[in-house]
Amino acid sequence: MKRNLRVLLALTLVLALALAACGGGNKPAQSGEKEASTEAKEEGVTLSVQAEEAWVEYYNGAIERVKEAYPNAQIKVKTVGSFDHLDTLDATDASNPDVADVFALPADRIYSLAAKEVLASLDSKAMSGRIGGWSDFDAGIGGNLKVGEDYLAFPFNIETLINFANKANAQANNIDLSKPLEIKDMKDPASILLPMFDAWYGVALTNAAGIELLGKDADGKLFSDLTKEWAKLEPEKQAVINAIYEYWKSNNEANTALFDNDAGWGYVDDTFRTGGKGVIRLGGPWDTNSISEQAGNGADMEIYPITQITVAGKPLIHWQGGWGLGINSRIEADAAKMEVAAKLIEEIVNPAHAVELFKATGKILENVPADVYVKSDLSETDKKVIAAVIESYQKAPKRPLFTEWGKVWDTWKNAVLSWNSVKPATVEDAYKELKASFDSMMANF
Repeated sequence: MKRNLRVLLALTLVLALALAACGGGNKPAQSGEKEASTEAKEEGVTLSVQAEEAWVEYYNGAIERVKEAYPNAQIKVKTVGSFDHLDTLDATDASNPDVADVFALPADRIYSLAAKEVLASLDSKAMSGRIGGWSDFDAGIGGNLKVGEDYLAFPFNIETLINFANKANAQANNIDLSKPLEIKDMKDPASILLPMFDAWYGVALTNAAGIELLGKDADGKLFSDLTKEWAKLEPEKQAVINAIYEYWKSNNEANTALFDNDAGWGYVDDTFRTGGKGVIRLGGPWDTNSISEQAGNGADMEIYPITQITVAGKPLIHWQGGWGLGINSRIEADAAKMEVAAKLIEEIVNPAHAVELFKATGKILENVPADVYVKSDLSETDKKVIAAVIESYQKAPKRPLFTEWGKVWDTWKNAVLSWNSVKPATVEDAYKELKASFDSMMANF
């Protein structure tokens, strides 16, 4: 945020508090709620909020709750996809009228949006205190939405990978789903379907052994474990790299399409269908409907936390990912608008409406226990998905969000897919390809 905006906001807030103190006519706020300032209540604040089409009805309900405290507020919903909205913002700036005052953003965009100075600073700690449910706000997605000293978005939902299993295929192939499945123990590589050339899925394996594809040390210096010589790589990390290599080798020898950037995804879907050899696969909660269709329209589907698959004896671990709700920096100097915008965010993620929020958006709140969802009228599939996401999320490390990490995606993918042509005879040969790619990446920083 620009320094002059912060100063102006601070002065405006002081004025607003002074006016509120002189008014004397406000009812005391209920416990956990913020008392509306006189200025924000009486002023006809006009705001816009971005929402996907499926979210609109739920958002309208949140707006009505906001208007109970701010009856003169006018809040308009801009119906547009989240990524389309962000594309507009990326191509222009915060002043664009097509960009909403309040909008959703994935956590991995927080640094790029911060660099463009399009996000207002929020008092997220106060907001989280009013909403409740966090024992350590900064330990979760809230901390990931903080850049420097500023909270630039408020937690909207949590995301991480989970496992989907096909019970019918497991039974037909004599695979016991009552215990975790170890990758190296599978007689047929098709039993466990992991498109691990894609780093989004590959990190579930590297995280299991604490392999840092790209990290920052205590001094903020970038480093990668994959630039180490093979002999200096820790044994548990060697074991996971070896498991990845052996998994590639078994698929290569079986002539499957799994390690094919274009055909791999179709292979996973086809192999997982009831009647195929696929027993378990990684996916996100957003994949539930499509994967359900493959598993006998849900009749053959079972859902597990990510730990249902192990690699070299270690359970898979993904990241603590998620989305936030941000406020456009163009209204940061307007205390009344900021107050109403913050209230709108609080009502969108109000834990009292967590089940309705999930039904409308598929969003899972970090500060709501799994039991709240389990005891609701959601479908059994939705309940299992939510429980698996929450359990997997709680065991996951924070997702790295610094901009340099963007180089890892292609670096990892190109290195792993190079094995198809290089045909490494040993894990040490395969690792040389990984190391060469990551050495090159690090040299460019």
